[in-house]
Amino acid sequence: MRRRTMNSRRLFALMKKESLQILRDPAAILIAFVLPVILLFLFAYAVSLDIRQVHLGVVVQSDSAQARSLAASFSGTPYFSVLPARHRAEVTPRLVSGELKGYVLIPGDFDRRLEQGEPILQVITDGTQPNTANFVAGYTRGVVSNWLAGRGIQAVVNLESRFWFNPEVETRRFLIPGAIAIIMTMIGTLLTALVVAREWERGTMEALLSTPARIPEILLGKLVPYFCLGLIATLGSTVLAINVFDVPLRGSWGTLMLLSSCFLVPALGQGLVISALAKNQFIAAQAALFSGFLPAFLLSGFLFEIDAMPAPIRLLTHIIPARYFIDSLRTVFLVGDIWPLLIRDMLAMLAVGAVMFVIARAKTRKSLES
Repeated sequence: MRRRTMNSRRLFALMKKESLQILRDPAAILIAFVLPVILLFLFAYAVSLDIRQVHLGVVVQSDSAQARSLAASFSGTPYFSVLPARHRAEVTPRLVSGELKGYVLIPGDFDRRLEQGEPILQVITDGTQPNTANFVAGYTRGVVSNWLAGRGIQAVVNLESRFWFNPEVETRRFLIPGAIAIIMTMIGTLLTALVVAREWERGTMEALLSTPARIPEILLGKLVPYFCLGLIATLGSTVLAINVFDVPLRGSWGTLMLLSSCFLVPALGQGLVISALAKNQFIAAQAALFSGFLPAFLLSGFLFEIDAMPAPIRLLTHIIPARYFIDSLRTVFLVGDIWPLLIRDMLAMLAVGAVMFVIARAKTRKSLES
C-alpha cells in the first residue's frame, strides 16, 4: 500500500535531481533561452509577408500631361519601386529574368481612351509568384482609382477598407505569436525527448525505474522542471515580443500563462512518448522534428491557412496541439481575453495531452516489465 501512494519526498527528490541536471546541461540552457531569441528575431525580420517596394515597370508611351500624372502616381506609393520606360521592349527582358514583378503600359492614345471610357492601361504580372502577382494587379487598380477620383472622375463604387485587430496590417504581429508557439513546441517536445532518451542511452533510466519510485512519480519528477522551464521561456519570449517587436498584448498575462500551461501538457507528453519509443538521442531528435516541429510549422496555421488545405489535411490538423495554441495566442495578443474561444482551445490541448500521457505511461510500464 505504501508503494501505491504518491510519495511527496520521492517526487521532490526527483524534481530536484532533474532541475540540477537542467542547470548542468548547456544544451538545455541553449534550447530554452538562446534559441527562442534567435528564432524570434528571424521570424520578426527575416520572414515577412508584407509586400513593400515591389519592382514595377511603368511604360509611358503617351506624352500627354494626364499620362505623366498617372505614371507619377505609381512612384508616389511605398508599395512600388518604379522603373520608368518608354517602350515595352525595355522592361520585358527584366520581367522574364525576375528583376521586375510586373509592368504597367500606358498607351500612346491614353487621352482618347480616357475620354471614351475605354481601358486606359494594361498590367502585365509575373504569374510564377501568384501572391505578388495578385498584389500588383490589385494595387494597380487602387492607384488608378485614386488617380481618377483626384481628377474628378468618380468610380461607380467607393470602397473603404478597415482592418480589425491589426490596423497596420503588419505580418510581424501575425507571425510573432505563432513563433512563440513554435518555440514552445521545440522546448517541450524536443528538449524532453532528447534528455530522457539520453538517460536511456546511459542506462540511468533503467536504474531509476528499478527504484521504489512509482511510474507517475518518475514522470512528474521529469516533467515539472521542464514545465517551469517552458513557462519561463514563454515569459521571456513575450517580453521580447512586446518591448522589442512592438506586438501588443491586449489580453492578460494570467490568461497567457494559462494557455501556455495547457499547451505544455501535450508538448511534454509527446516528448515522453518519443523518448520511450526511441531510447536513442539521434532517433528521438528526428522523431521530434518530424512529429513535433514540422507539423507545428506547416499544419498549425502558422504560415498557411488551414481552410485552404485539402479536407484530409484539415482533419489531420485537429490532432496537432500547436493549431489551438497559435489561435489562442493570436487571440490574446491581438484581440483580448475571449474566453469562449480560449476555453475551446484549452480543452482540445488538454485532451491531446491526456492521450500522450496515457501512451507514455503505458510504454514506460512496459519497459519496467522488460
